[in-house]
Amino acid sequence: MNLFASPDTMATNPTLAVLGFKRQLVYHLHIWAFIAVAPLVMVQWQHGNFLLSALLILFCVNAALVILFLRLRSVYFLKGRLFPILAVVCAAYSTSINGHAGLYWAYPAAIALFFLLPLKEAIVCNIIFVSVMAVVSFLQFPEADFWRITFSLGLSCLFAMIFAWLVGRLQQELTRLATTDPLTGCLNRSQLADILNSQIQLRERYERVSSLVLIDLDYFKTINDRWGHLAGDRVLKEMTIRLRKRLRESDQLFRIGGEEFMVVLPETRQKDADTLAHQLLTSISARPFLDDIKLTASASVAEVCRGETWSVWLNRADQALYDAKAKGRNQVVNAARPSNEPAHTAGPSTPASDTSAAI
Repeated sequence: MNLFASPDTMATNPTLAVLGFKRQLVYHLHIWAFIAVAPLVMVQWQHGNFLLSALLILFCVNAALVILFLRLRSVYFLKGRLFPILAVVCAAYSTSINGHAGLYWAYPAAIALFFLLPLKEAIVCNIIFVSVMAVVSFLQFPEADFWRITFSLGLSCLFAMIFAWLVGRLQQELTRLATTDPLTGCLNRSQLADILNSQIQLRERYERVSSLVLIDLDYFKTINDRWGHLAGDRVLKEMTIRLRKRLRESDQLFRIGGEEFMVVLPETRQKDADTLAHQLLTSISARPFLDDIKLTASASVAEVCRGETWSVWLNRADQALYDAKAKGRNQVVNAARPSNEPAHTAGPSTPASDTSAAI
């Protein structure tokens, strides 16, 4: 993932946006940690604490490498694993030789771990951190100070953990809301380009073909006009359930319009996608919705071709869907292939009402 993705890319891809903000946070925390710690190298050197100076130099080098790797290669150097190790060692050793002056640095270091590491790793690191600081405090300070330091540092870590957990949950929920259709739970158009591009890359690099199926309900407007929009929404929800029963876990279902859906089928040639499309239409027309609403649907099938973009691939499927509507609806039409692309053997498309696929 590119940390420094363009604003347009981040705006259209919520997952990239979340990752981008996380890495920007990592980037800035290391910059400010470098700025704060670098002067201390000379301070500790002047006080004759040469080992602590060396440890602080390692801390600064690690921060600089993280900054450079993020800036130049968009890679999180060692995934931040050195930060907690150096933070624990530096804070504990500084407290043991400098007393309270070294203790003050333990608090920001402990809190920063929740922003730099995955939550479970940050919790483990902070348990170790607080334990080490408790031992040092017990050896260095009076008992009353030991309890104050241990509990205050532990509470700071607890509050930071709760905050980080809530922020993580919030990010997951916002990403879900931004990438799924609230009515049906299908993926929405925000993920469409990325998923189709990933299938195109598999086709170009590894000859792993994929197909997509567009499905559009026939005369859906009459349902809203006759039974109301609430009934129309219930029909869409039930249709989504019927479609999902026919799909594999690897298949991805999108709602890309009011009553238009798209299924992305990895590792599937056009012939097999055509068979599935007939089965999907049969599952829609075989029994009424809401007990008395009978529906049919039209569909198109398109296998990805070498050298085409996702928009061209989708446009071929869209044109085939238009043809299915023009030919009378309730049928599957296979998209025309580019003239320079060899065709694969595919069975003839028949109206969905004639197919013998089981429901």
